[in-house]
Amino acid sequence: MRARDLAAAFPTVTLGTSALAAARLLAEQDLPGLIVVDDEGRPLTILPGTQVLRLAVPPYCQEDPALARVIDEAHADRFVAELGGRSVRECLPGQPRELPITDPEATILEMAALMARTRSPLVAVVGDDRELLGAVTLQALLDRALET
Repeated sequence: MRARDLAAAFPTVTLGTSALAAARLLAEQDLPGLIVVDDEGRPLTILPGTQVLRLAVPPYCQEDPALARVIDEAHADRFVAELGGRSVRECLPGQPRELPITDPEATILEMAALMARTRSPLVAVVGDDRELLGAVTLQALLDRALET
């Protein structure tokens, strides 16, 4: 099985998309991450859901998880409000990483190796002109790999 066989349409965001809108998209569609595209719709990077959380969770709670326990429940339940006014650009790590993209001919093993190496829950599948053809999620890859 090749990437072209597993690739499915996948939502995208731009660098200017609000972080709160990205979080809503992740939650509403139960996605592991989002593909960030440029103005021409070409993939720039993958935004894992954990990166959105990293921006929403107060730094002091990330550094010392015990501090998260002292926040009362009513305020703790609204931590995502911290995303207000921030953009997808701010969610991305400071150091660029290898872009988890592949061509339509990649095998399941090639995609698995790319996901493992880049620690990405999805791989963007692109054509010759870097046009986004779809994405393969970790779940879709494992579902196929575990078929017997």
